[in-house]
Amino acid sequence: MEARRSYGEGCAAAHALDLVGERWALLVVRELLLGPKRFADLRVGIHRISGNLLAQRLRELENAGVLRRRTMPPPVGAQVYELTEWGRQLEPLLVHLGRWGSRSPVLPIGAPMSVDSQVLALKSLFDPDAAGDLALDAELQLGADVFHIHVHEGRMGLSRGAPNQPSAVIRTSREVWAALIFDRLPLADALHAGAVHLDGDQHIVERLIGCVGPPATACQGSP
Repeated sequence: MEARRSYGEGCAAAHALDLVGERWALLVVRELLLGPKRFADLRVGIHRISGNLLAQRLRELENAGVLRRRTMPPPVGAQVYELTEWGRQLEPLLVHLGRWGSRSPVLPIGAPMSVDSQVLALKSLFDPDAAGDLALDAELQLGADVFHIHVHEGRMGLSRGAPNQPSAVIRTSREVWAALIFDRLPLADALHAGAVHLDGDQHIVERLIGCVGPPATACQGSP
């Protein structure tokens, strides 16, 4: 088993890294930001982690108070992992880390992304100024995965599951959604090709897509 290491400092930042700085730990947090998951679902989302190492990270994060285990009520009855209230406070850190990393001139474009990381990228790339007065509750269906995208007063919220009264329902594949967000594929073209099925106002979905997008790389931006 991998030895647990510590910086051994009284610095709060160093202590935070003792808690979540081990390899894979923040990716476990990332996979739980949008809602609880079973062990098997976490393995799918973090595809290169071994089962033994994932179990170790889950134990460490549980002992640190970052996440907890609970059993879903019947008829599901499965054990899931979920972030504690304190653990959820890591979301802004991961969002800003994603925003910072997205500007990297050596970002491995095309490398695998979990469906949760692909959806969370919306918040990292969200531009409040571009959103303006946009207000919507969209349901995004990427295969079997369903997400709620909430935009209001220049802020974006994301969660698993469908909104009660969606402004729009978007059904597409992960590949096409990535092309819409990262490659700026026009929504009208995707709709015409049958790659996206939309229930609701096309214009409001175009505004949603328009307020996210890849920023300039660090070498292109201001110092």
